[in-house]
Order: sequence, then structure tokens, then C-alpha cells
Amino acid sequence: MNLSYWEKESFFKNIDIAIIGSGIVGLSAAIRLKELSPKLEVMILERGSLPIGASTRNAGFACFGSMTELLDDLKTQSEDVVFSLVEKRWKGLLKLRNRVGDANLRYQELGGYELFRKEDVSDFQQCADQIDFFNKKLNSIIGEKGVYKIASRNIPNFGFEKIEHLIHNQAEGQIHTGEMMKTLLRIAQAKGVKILNGIFVKKLNDVEDGVELETGSGWNLKFKKVLVATNGFSKTLIKQGEVVPARNQVLITKPLQNNPIQGTFHYDKGYFYFRNIDNRILLGGGRNLAREEEETPEFGTTEIIQNALIALLKNVILPNQKFEIESTWSGILGVGNTKKPIVQTISKNVSVAVRLGGMGVAIGSLVGEEGAELIFKKI
Repeated sequence: MNLSYWEKESFFKNIDIAIIGSGIVGLSAAIRLKELSPKLEVMILERGSLPIGASTRNAGFACFGSMTELLDDLKTQSEDVVFSLVEKRWKGLLKLRNRVGDANLRYQELGGYELFRKEDVSDFQQCADQIDFFNKKLNSIIGEKGVYKIASRNIPNFGFEKIEHLIHNQAEGQIHTGEMMKTLLRIAQAKGVKILNGIFVKKLNDVEDGVELETGSGWNLKFKKVLVATNGFSKTLIKQGEVVPARNQVLITKPLQNNPIQGTFHYDKGYFYFRNIDNRILLGGGRNLAREEEETPEFGTTEIIQNALIALLKNVILPNQKFEIESTWSGILGVGNTKKPIVQTISKNVSVAVRLGGMGVAIGSLVGEEGAELIFKKI
């Protein structure tokens, strides 16, 4: 089906920059472009009815770094690289909070905990030995002393079973990602950003005077400049840089009679994560149980991972309480062999801001702005 003359004239004429993807990165980029030049004609093209992908389907952790994660990163990367990314995550979170507002985010700095089982004792000891080192590093980045501390005495308060130790991260927080995205959409629209849903971009063709887009509807659209912000779905559009789709599965319980759990929690070196929300437990992860199968851009859930999530609820998180699962879902991340996001120009008229590495809440705002400023220079 071809576009009519009226549709071309009214919807697609004279667009300066098209952004593919309306997640945190795409919306942040669009907002920043309008801040740089309010007269710019900016359009976002989104394949879903909602900004579906990871931005509305995550666990809502502020997520700037558990100790085991940072220790693992230090095995393969320098201190400067690891802590520059921590700083990026922290600054990105502050940017998000300033733009959206804590009330709209439903932001709560309840702290985060890392759980260690009996078989994790060596990992715990490594973390315990490095607490002073990490606290000095974090103090220089976020201006808080004693970010990490051992909190094993709190295990009975949560009612956990089979947990030997806890390490507390006092600066970790949680947000409501649905409210976050509603607010970002409202801000972008108020600034005059055009947002069109249900447009699946299949292919980009960079030409001399712009970029031609082939869509799933059969439309061929042309724009002056394009920013790709599709993260886990970007592999079909760009060849530069390794971006691997990674599906993360999530479930949420029905409201509980008694929920002693407040905060964000990482378990099994961060492969599992859970939090409280509206007197429920939201739990996700387990991608390590079927890593190859979960490297997919297809939404869905699998028996092996869902069973592992339910077993974790039953045996560790809520061992003495009945619960029911209300719903399950999945989100698609963009990962690679390094956690550094890809923000670069890949041709004369196309730039990308992708590979958030599961840190979209923390770094999405910053990566979006960097992508906006990069493509703005090309106008």
C-alpha cells in the first residue's frame, strides 16, 4: 500500500531528523534535539503500539552497580573504564530524575541488597575485602560515603531462607517505569516531537541527500537524518558494532498478605533480581540458564526460566508464605562483548545510540542526549 499525496504532505514532509525507537533513548534524544533547536522537525517512528522493548518491560531498578558485577567487570577491564561507566550510570540517573521528576518516576531510594548463598561464600569474601576500595571510588563519583556495607544481620527481617550474607547498597533506588515512559512521552509531545506508532522500519538506505526507510507497511519514507535508537532490535538495521538481543523474563505476584521486602535485590551474581511494588514481588532474570535460547529478539517466556523464578520465590524469597503469580512478560535488551554503549555516526546521514547492556534506566537519558548532540552536528 502506497502513501497518498495527503499523507506524505501532512505527516512526512520536511522532517529534519527521524528517530527509530521510542524508548528511553529515543525519547531523550528527541527532547534534547528540541532543546538544542526548537524549530527542528523531529519525528519518532515506533514499531509497537507502545514503546515496547525494554523501556517499559524492565524491573525498574536505578541500577548503577552491584559489587559482584563491578568485580567481574574489573577482571576484564581497567579501573578507569569500569568506574567511568559507573559515573555515566549515576549521571544518567540524575538526568532522568531531573527531567521526569521523582514524583512522576515514583522514585524511592530504598537501597539495594546483594544476596549470597552458602556456596557464594568466596564471592562474598571478595566483596567484603573490597568494600573500602569501592566506597572510596563511589564517594568520588556520587559524593556519598559508605555506599556499600555488610548487612547480613537484616536477613531475618526479610524472611529469606538459604541466604548466608547480604551486602547493602544505600544509594540504589527503584522507579515505576510505566509512569516514567508516560511522562517522557508527554514531555516530548509538548515540545512538538511527532510520534508515530505501528511503523516497523525494515531497512535503511543512506543516499546522497538523506535516508530512505523501507517499512513493514510497504511505505518508502525519506528523511534528512536518522538516529537509530532501537537497542536490542538494532541488529537488523546496522552492521557496525556488536549488538546482541537478549530476552529477559519477568513475573509479578498478586498482592501479598504480608510483604516484608522493601528495596531492590540481586541474587546469584545478579542473574536474578527482585523488588517490591504495590505490595507485590516483581522477579526476573535467569537468562544464564538458557543463554543461547535467550539471545533472541522474540518476546515470550520459557518453562525452564519460569520454573526457576517460581522456585526462587518459593524456596528463598517467600518460603513461609503462599503466593500466586498474576502475570509474566519479557523484554529485549541489547548487549555485547563490552558494556560500553555504541553512540556513533555510521554514515553521512545515519547515527546510532544503542547497546545499553541492561542499564537503560541508568544510562538511557545520557546515551539519548549524546546521540542527539552527535546527529545535531550533522545538520
